[in-house]
Amino acid sequence: MAQRTVYFNGRFVAECEARVSIFDSALMYGDMAFEMTRTYNRRPFKLRAHLDRLYGSLKLLEIDCGLSLAEMERATLETLERNLPTEPVDMDWQIMHDVSRGPLDLYRVAFSEPLRSTISINCWPLITHLGRFAATYESGVHVVIPAQQALPAHLVDAKAKTRSRLHYQIANLQARRMGEGRWPVLLDPDGFLAEGPGWNIFLVKDGAIYTPEPRNILLGVSRATTIELARQAGIAVCETNLGRYETLRADEIFCTATTYALVHAVSFEGQSVGDGRPGPVFRRLQDAWKNMAGVDFVAQAHDYAARLAGWEQRQQANR
Repeated sequence: MAQRTVYFNGRFVAECEARVSIFDSALMYGDMAFEMTRTYNRRPFKLRAHLDRLYGSLKLLEIDCGLSLAEMERATLETLERNLPTEPVDMDWQIMHDVSRGPLDLYRVAFSEPLRSTISINCWPLITHLGRFAATYESGVHVVIPAQQALPAHLVDAKAKTRSRLHYQIANLQARRMGEGRWPVLLDPDGFLAEGPGWNIFLVKDGAIYTPEPRNILLGVSRATTIELARQAGIAVCETNLGRYETLRADEIFCTATTYALVHAVSFEGQSVGDGRPGPVFRRLQDAWKNMAGVDFVAQAHDYAARLAGWEQRQQANR
């Protein structure tokens, strides 16, 4: 079996050989911008939008990675192309970009070459992500509010996607203690809904869609896609402040992210959302997503779930 390949600092290396220095600013400070894109039918979905956000994050972090956006795009497509032969033609992929400032100057004598930013692009088969997620499309998720709050934009702007995400991890740990399968949505310092750790939230009330305004959240590509599809379908969308009151009164709640597109919530803070099943607006949007992507990602996830154990065994055998 062919081995996966990683773009690492201008070279293509085997996945097992891609290593970041212990002196890298990413490890020292969490000083790294990143993006996660997925493919549909092995074609990257909205890669330019993800790369545009990556370069916005790099600008905020004052990191010059040495590549133009167009050069990064070409390197990304070549990385994907090199990895496609390692899996069957029905396998879709995660594409991960990680860019840091590189090793700290304090430790420059440990390196034989001049210090530069660290750039990696890796591709990972989505069978592990979607295979484990498949049942959630039917069961839905239970959204809760953790004690951990979102970071306000005047401290760290959430629009930059960085590896400094300890507040997300704390929120996940707090939600886990509330019960299995709980998904935390963080409140901003004013008590309004912000975002989940890596996902955005939407409410539906009387046929209209509401989602938090963008001041304290990551502007998700899947969030923007959902808003676009909703408006194309003639569904009103409002970006506004939303609190517990509005959320508890919602007819539907759903979450969006790159990997799974969108999933419905069955409860919020322990109270049922509607009848607990996917609502009509959610179903319309899910169908619109599938049509746009050209993939029934729910069926794909169930297919991957059935194949996951065998895939993992083969990966272990070929290590």
